[in-house]
Amino acid sequence: MKKKMWTLIAIVLILLVLFIPIPTAVIKDGGTREYIALTYKIVDWNRISSHSVYDKTKLYLFPNNFKSVDELWEEEDDNVEYKLFVKVLEINGSTVLIETVHSSLLTVNPKRMVFDTRYLEKIDFEVGSNLLVTRTGEITGTDPARINVTSWAPANDLRHIEFEGEWLEKTEENKTDSNIFEHIIITRIYSNCFFAKPAVVMPFEIKLNGTLPEEWCIGDQIVCEYANVYYDSTFGRVEADFVSIEASDWEPEPGVAYKPVIYLYPEEETEVSVELTLNGSLTCTYPEYEDGWRVTAAPDGTLTDREGQTYNYLYWEGDIYARYDMSRGFCVKGEDTARFLEYALDMLGLTRREANEFIVYWLPLMEKNSYNIISFQGDCYTDAARLDISPAPHAAIRVFMTWYGTDVYTELPEQVLSAPERNGFTVVEWGGSEIK
Repeated sequence: MKKKMWTLIAIVLILLVLFIPIPTAVIKDGGTREYIALTYKIVDWNRISSHSVYDKTKLYLFPNNFKSVDELWEEEDDNVEYKLFVKVLEINGSTVLIETVHSSLLTVNPKRMVFDTRYLEKIDFEVGSNLLVTRTGEITGTDPARINVTSWAPANDLRHIEFEGEWLEKTEENKTDSNIFEHIIITRIYSNCFFAKPAVVMPFEIKLNGTLPEEWCIGDQIVCEYANVYYDSTFGRVEADFVSIEASDWEPEPGVAYKPVIYLYPEEETEVSVELTLNGSLTCTYPEYEDGWRVTAAPDGTLTDREGQTYNYLYWEGDIYARYDMSRGFCVKGEDTARFLEYALDMLGLTRREANEFIVYWLPLMEKNSYNIISFQGDCYTDAARLDISPAPHAAIRVFMTWYGTDVYTELPEQVLSAPERNGFTVVEWGGSEIK
């Protein structure tokens, strides 16, 4: 009986030695650790090299379990995927010159490298963009060295990296006491600051100084209490020190689309059906909108309903939910508004009669302002107010102006104004909304 018991104990001990791994001390290469058994070895790699951090757990079976960590690393190194945070310095066709971004985790050498993008997934980037690239294989050459990149992506969450350099020039001229922004969306994060854009697209980017708490991520919509505000309108940059942060549940309030009017110009007298699908609700129409408008349209634009009543256009007004884009447009003196609208509406394809009706409606609301910020909307508007017209027009010109008055001149990128050619059955619409 005792013999059987000792035999069982021996078997258990042998199994333990064969299959139960024993941890060794942490290796001074960044924190790699081995777990050794007679039949296998587990290596929890955490090796900091001159290029990156290799953090992966690997299983090595007999006889590789008897190799040292350094011997295993020689075999591992060729297949290692290194992650690098880099900044784009130059773009030359399919070749990109990058500079590794300093990280407190490691010192990267060489600093400047080039790689080929022809076989990589297409992403949006430009000179100055931060990227996270994955490379394999050897680094060849020097200044710049050449690397093989297998994947890349925009790098916006850079919490381990300190933002360096001046974002805008902090002069008395640029300092302001105004609350320039309220609801914003986080776009980039550094260890000492983060960047954001307004929830309603406006012609500036925001830098908020201070360490963002860990619970907040790229894409979160927030509101901040902030101080020490500087605004450089020339470059469209705002900088402030943030005091506190909380989540924002803001959604676009309905903006009133004022007096959108629809003109129909067929080549010959035609029965036309017009349906409006609105992201919002209609508040007024003329003639009355009953599951659409049904009219007979003449080439001169005269519209006739089934009762024989005639109209110059189809009129509607409504509450519309849309995130308007005010990042491009025009800053116009109030006294110059009429002259500007004559020019802009001509570029946008309106006839003199259509432009005149537009101007006499909007001018009284705008000309007494010191300045007007004006932007003509595209998809932001047409996606929220879709027109379905039968028969389908050959050309559709839809002009929707968003604007707000301001006491100060604001520099913003100018819109390029153009219009499709009036050819065949043409539909024209104009309207607008004052942004509060």
